Amino acid sequence: DEPKIDNSTQEPMNCTNHTAYVQCLPAPNITCRDYLGIEKVFTGHEVGFYKPIACRNVNGYSYKVAVALSLFLGWLGADRFYLGYPALGLLKFCTVGFCGIGSLIDFILISMQIVGPSDGSSYIIDYYGARLTRLTITNTTFRKMQTYP
Repeated sequence: DEPKIDNSTQEPMNCTNHTAYVQCLPAPNITCRDYLGIEKVFTGHEVGFYKPIACRNVNGYSYKVAVALSLFLGWLGADRFYLGYPALGLLKFCTVGFCGIGSLIDFILISMQIVGPSDGSSYIIDYYGARLTRLTITNTTFRKMQTYP
């Protein structure tokens, strides 16, 4: 089944530790054997297992509101105040958006979701909307050895 989506956060219900669980119903007449060797025949109406799906931490900052503030009131620093950066908001207010250059740069950064809320949470974006998924390389990332001809 598709996950049940919370209307206020646009994330799956019961999201904890960046994971939510969706009920999976096996097809009728499927026989499974558990780790104890006990066989179970499913009728198609009972839950077979719970599939973990990834979800994001959101704290009430809307992506649409942030982009609109950046576009229309970015020269006053309203976008930075909204996202929780009061010092940069005040600096943009006093310099009229760094003479327009800072407003344009902030609009691009917020639109590309590079600048987000100051508390480290994610924007509230429609569940089926365009959202950014960041890919990072850490020490646990598998790296294929390069071979030279």
